[in-house]
Amino acid sequence: MGPAGSAAAAGSYGYLKPGGQPRLVEKVPVNVVFIGYEPQQVGKKAFLGELAGGYEPVVRSRLNYGVTEKLGITYKYDYKLTYADRKYEDRFFRQLTKLAKPADLTTFQQAYNDQENNVLDIANNNVIDAPSVEKWLAYNAPAGVDTRRNTVFFINWYGRSDFKHHVYTKTGEPDPDTGYDFGVNRASRKMIAWGGTTADDEETGLGSTRRIWFHDLSAGPESWTSNYDVDNRDLDGDGIEDYRMPPTWEYAAGGYRAPAALAGDLGKITRYVALNLLFTTSPLYPVELPAAEPPKSLNIDDNTYEGWPGVNASEEYTTPALLKAELAELRWRNRLSYDTQDLPYDAKAEQCYLGAAATEESCYPETGFPAFANLYLYNRENLDRALDDEGKVDYEIPLFNYAVGEGVPTPGLGVADDDYVTGTQSYVFSFISPEVVAAGYGLTTTQIHEVGHHLGMSHPHDGYDSATGVDYGPANEFYYVNAGDENNSMMSYIDVNWDFSQFDRDNNDRFLTAAYWEAANRLAAQVPAGKGRTALKAADALLGGASKAFAAHEYRIAYALAEKAYGTVAAIPGVDAAGLATTLKAEADQSRRTTDLHSPHEFIDTLAPDSPRSQP
Repeated sequence: MGPAGSAAAAGSYGYLKPGGQPRLVEKVPVNVVFIGYEPQQVGKKAFLGELAGGYEPVVRSRLNYGVTEKLGITYKYDYKLTYADRKYEDRFFRQLTKLAKPADLTTFQQAYNDQENNVLDIANNNVIDAPSVEKWLAYNAPAGVDTRRNTVFFINWYGRSDFKHHVYTKTGEPDPDTGYDFGVNRASRKMIAWGGTTADDEETGLGSTRRIWFHDLSAGPESWTSNYDVDNRDLDGDGIEDYRMPPTWEYAAGGYRAPAALAGDLGKITRYVALNLLFTTSPLYPVELPAAEPPKSLNIDDNTYEGWPGVNASEEYTTPALLKAELAELRWRNRLSYDTQDLPYDAKAEQCYLGAAATEESCYPETGFPAFANLYLYNRENLDRALDDEGKVDYEIPLFNYAVGEGVPTPGLGVADDDYVTGTQSYVFSFISPEVVAAGYGLTTTQIHEVGHHLGMSHPHDGYDSATGVDYGPANEFYYVNAGDENNSMMSYIDVNWDFSQFDRDNNDRFLTAAYWEAANRLAAQVPAGKGRTALKAADALLGGASKAFAAHEYRIAYALAEKAYGTVAAIPGVDAAGLATTLKAEADQSRRTTDLHSPHEFIDTLAPDSPRSQP
């Protein structure tokens, strides 16, 4: 409720809740289509038994500090299962046959053949263009399946007379700074799943909005989910099984897994990958950003420490136009600008960098912060020289790139850091060296990815399950969730595209709808008595429209209406939007403050030798 005597406290509203959270509810249609799986293979009861009834997103970065911060969004899943009939299956597999092109066995198919316990040996292989399959499914779904709504296609070609061993590929989108095409050059980028492409994707756009993801256990085996390894259940030697879904033919007596487990395994993929990591996710950070008010104008403030002798990394390994264009597709209602400068890689900068990247020595031991916080603390101390657009834009996104010479360690490709106290996003760090370039990467794609995190986006291989309250990544019982990377998202590690997916866009618009609604609620509690009654009623009506649009899956409309409602309340005389936001932020920071500092850091985008991204 608003404070005593406020206009908001005196009024009665259907949607505006002064001082409270939004009340956004969506009944989310979830289509699941089985192609090549029969009901006796994938029983409905066993499959549905793995699924949750709904989901409530939270700010994941807060969880590390013992705070569960909900967004005020409730999803209620409406499942519809379809088993394709023989006629449809014949059409689909004829299309796969048409698209299939003979190819050598991948490194990982050969590794499967070399296993001691494999059920069969793969003698030949074919590559199939993943975007072509996605487009065909988008416009040729079985009767009654609306692919404008979230749809999972589970494919099994194995067992038919026309079966061909195959993998899916996505090529033609090389790294913009190095020209290296991971989809062409890496066996580890030969996939078993794909989806999430937008209508207007520059390379493989679907033409109109569709929301599909397909997953094919008769493809591969592959590197990304390590399902080629049927000898070792514990891949990392920690004594816990790394759970993964083997190829279809391994669900057999004497195979890697019992046939009865198939339905449950596909249910797990639906819940812990498709739903939690693609269709209805939780934000990594607060999408409203640490600003006095929800910002309209964003400046990408790009700063590079030039420590690579003889190389101007900011000129050679950044593509600003692409960085700005891709981020603009995600934050489409913001005005984006860009500027860049080089910063001195002096003795202090180098000491703090090496402490974070190599020696694990803190530059600021008196703070008690871990050594990796060197980068955050050093740049916070010198922030004034980097951020130079104060008063010109609402919010500057602080990017700091470290270019270092041969043999100098890098902590990974990048990290979207937090403040080590509250879980609020702080600065974006990206790293480049001769070794990073040799691996195929420049700075631009890392920057797009890390700024995506800073703006709130999570990876499609880690996330939150609200029914159990578990935040998880691809390890142990959830090892298989690496499959989420096989979609057309910049937030993936798969490195075959540089766009935000349709799922990213949907989730971002939902999150921002909630953020503006909550901001309007907070301001409404501050309206002086006798003021703004007409405006408050107008804001309430706008939020009512946002609620209806949200429920109807019109997320862009919902976002625009919620933002307009916020602006309507902010314009009421006597409302100090900036002052209130500053006070609320200070109170929130104090309530979240903890002596348990965030260490080690969970959100480093690694290029470690044993990571999927580093495989050949």
